Amino acid sequence: MPREESDVRRNDSIIPCFICVELVIMVGTVLLTYYLEFTDIFSVHRQGFFCFDSTYTKPYPGPEETSLLPPVLLQSLASAVPMTTIAFGELAAFVFQAELVREERTIVTADCCSLNPLLRRVVRFLGVYAFGLCTTDIFVNAGQVVTGSPAPHFMTVCQPNYTALGCQLSTQFISSENACTGSPGVVSSARRAFPCKDSALTMYAAVYTVMYVTIMFQAKGTRLTKPMLCLTILCLTFLTGVVRVSEFRSHWSDVLVGFLTGGAVAVFLVCCVLHNFKSLNSSQENPRNVREPVCVKLALPCVESPLEKLSVIQNRSVAFSEGT
Repeated sequence: MPREESDVRRNDSIIPCFICVELVIMVGTVLLTYYLEFTDIFSVHRQGFFCFDSTYTKPYPGPEETSLLPPVLLQSLASAVPMTTIAFGELAAFVFQAELVREERTIVTADCCSLNPLLRRVVRFLGVYAFGLCTTDIFVNAGQVVTGSPAPHFMTVCQPNYTALGCQLSTQFISSENACTGSPGVVSSARRAFPCKDSALTMYAAVYTVMYVTIMFQAKGTRLTKPMLCLTILCLTFLTGVVRVSEFRSHWSDVLVGFLTGGAVAVFLVCCVLHNFKSLNSSQENPRNVREPVCVKLALPCVESPLEKLSVIQNRSVAFSEGT
């Protein structure tokens, strides 16, 4: 069945803007993530420590790959689960002609090219998700590089020579750059505890997925399905933080700040960039041309202006007098 003319919109600038602006930003974000994650261009700050500080003397749990939840597994799940959920949800919405999909329009970019609503929404949601995942990783790595906060097992891998450092009291602060005698690579990794990267990435993926499931899945007779699915995803995220703390790889403060960072990025992208996964066509059209009070979409009451109330009362009075 051919689409009506009102469902088709021509826009010759969408592809040039995507290539010249959005794609460049995405490539720059990925490159910055790579340099922070896999190179030594940005050196970690060497934070000092107190002599005989028991806070950082926990046993060394081994490399990250030997963890109960290795980073490769967590990052793979953080990428695969949300993207699969979004692709499946958009395909189901397109097949069953959900209301949010019907509001989208087909964009014609050339005489032979067009972007249908399904392709637009999938590219939009997955692109924003990938951008947010890289942004969360950048925030976390930047925080780790700037602070250089020690992990709970830092003293175990640092192996400081207290006699050579002249440690006599536990209140003596050591700021020497050559205080550690352990392996430089392991010591540098032990200085990257704040904020916790695994908790930030998993919380970002969980919040993004939970908001998508809550907003998009509107099937009847499934009142407990969405809460159970969302709580399961969030519980797995909190389990990640518990494992990090139990293995002495992170402090509780590192995990909590990671949760806040990932959750904040996800909420911002969903609410302010994607507008709760809804199209802007319906919100831009106002068939009644009625001026409504502008309110911020938060948990705050909408306060009308006294002048608007007065104008409404006057209009009602005029209408009543004309009717009588």
